[in-house]
Amino acid sequence: MNFELTHEQSLIIDTTRAFVERELYPHESAVERTGQLDMDLVRHVQRKAIEAGLYAANIPAEHGGGGLDTLTWLLYEKELGRSNYALHWTCVARPSNILCAGTPEQREKYLAPCVAGETWDCLAMSEPGAGSDLRGMQASARRDGDDWILNGTKHFISHADIADFAICFMATGEEETHRGRKKLITAFFVDKGTSGFHVRNGYRNVSHRGYTNAILEFDDCRIPDRQRLGDVHKGFDMANSWLGATRLQVGATCLGRAERAFGHAVEYAAQRKQFGQSIGKFQGVSFKLADMATEMKAAELMILEAGWKYDNGSVTDADMAMAKLKATEMLAMVADEAIQVHGGMGLMDELPLERIWRDARIERIWEGTSEIQRHIISRNLLRKSGG
Repeated sequence: MNFELTHEQSLIIDTTRAFVERELYPHESAVERTGQLDMDLVRHVQRKAIEAGLYAANIPAEHGGGGLDTLTWLLYEKELGRSNYALHWTCVARPSNILCAGTPEQREKYLAPCVAGETWDCLAMSEPGAGSDLRGMQASARRDGDDWILNGTKHFISHADIADFAICFMATGEEETHRGRKKLITAFFVDKGTSGFHVRNGYRNVSHRGYTNAILEFDDCRIPDRQRLGDVHKGFDMANSWLGATRLQVGATCLGRAERAFGHAVEYAAQRKQFGQSIGKFQGVSFKLADMATEMKAAELMILEAGWKYDNGSVTDADMAMAKLKATEMLAMVADEAIQVHGGMGLMDELPLERIWRDARIERIWEGTSEIQRHIISRNLLRKSGG
């Protein structure tokens, strides 16, 4: 792996960081205070992101997106991750890559408007009784002539309130496996406003204020077969193929937030005086900084290596699980220690530290809990020895 950045990568990093500091940082306090995003603000910043070439950067160029390779995309995500999550996710949107798996007609109807900034998508997988166990879902779709009838409930569905459609994963059958019967999954496009499809307010969340979640309810919701995404019963395989790198995306945004928290900690440790010298000269503080820097470096290398391997077709599930696990747990440690360095001031909302600390908590849960990542890693190790 070549650690030297290309000219394009350096330009993307500089452009994205400048955009985040200029266009997103000034609005963080309002979002944190109200817990809401003003849609006029969203459209205003969104237009600037499109003009800057930062919008839909993850989508291939042939579909109108930025066409970034995975490694460069992760560098870009790291810079976006410095800011409030709701702001960067909504105003500088990255449509779900799985939209590219649709038919030409589906890409025209669903992908193109997302790339143009005219709408947003949302992914509906999690259920009240099926989170990590995707193939244990209860929400179902049954065939009825040329249509499908959808029933069930999804929850924790991010930004479904502003999305014009949902990409819904539903059980469409069962198969026998060595671990018992498991659901066969099929994906569907469901347009908001479809009869029998309801979007309800979700839960209040301590992390990522302004970034909403919703409950989706399906009550004999009828959709035509042309809104099926991919082959019948192949939704699980398709999700693994198209959504695998989202674990790396989570890790990359964690790197950005950790860097921001660490920057505040170093500056405070150098300037704050106690007992006649800066507190950074005390081992109790200086060793914290050293440990934070070391953990950040380790996490960054794991994320970038996994991204590089993804582009080269050699990445494994264990590579991505390790990277996600390390980055998310690193952020929790760095955020906590940054507050400790600041003392009581670290918990005041004049600084972004208490927000970063709160926001860090969800990263070890969504896109696969830390326990699930450890299961993936250990399973990979044991299989090599016949376990």
